[in-house]
Amino acid sequence: MEILREQIKSHEGLRLKPYRCPTGFLTIGHGRNLEAVGISVSEAEMLLRTDIARAVDGFCQLPIKVIKACGIVQKRVLVEMIFNMGLKGVMRFQKMLAAIEKGHFHVAAEEMLDSKWAEQCGSRVSLLAEQMREG
Repeated sequence: MEILREQIKSHEGLRLKPYRCPTGFLTIGHGRNLEAVGISVSEAEMLLRTDIARAVDGFCQLPIKVIKACGIVQKRVLVEMIFNMGLKGVMRFQKMLAAIEKGHFHVAAEEMLDSKWAEQCGSRVSLLAEQMREG
């Protein structure tokens, strides 16, 4: 089995971002056809754990005053925001972050709702804004 695995790896190569194979199928990794095979539930859960850990790491890179001002619920909101749009995306919410630093979570929630992100993600943002506001 090991010889087969190494041979397939050699023939397929490794691509860590999706690409179109020569026959036009969306593919990733060592030739995984995402359109025909997809991923398993356990693979999806593994990816989710990895992506949440990356978002938590991003949270730790926020300004220390923001981190210290947050309760556990606000921390979860910010981690989910980072999960959804990346740290760079969250860093563009300068007014929201400034409000969090001051403990003005109702203002932070309004800044979340008054964004292009809210237009794109709708009810998700409404729920997160409520959690930001209420703690």
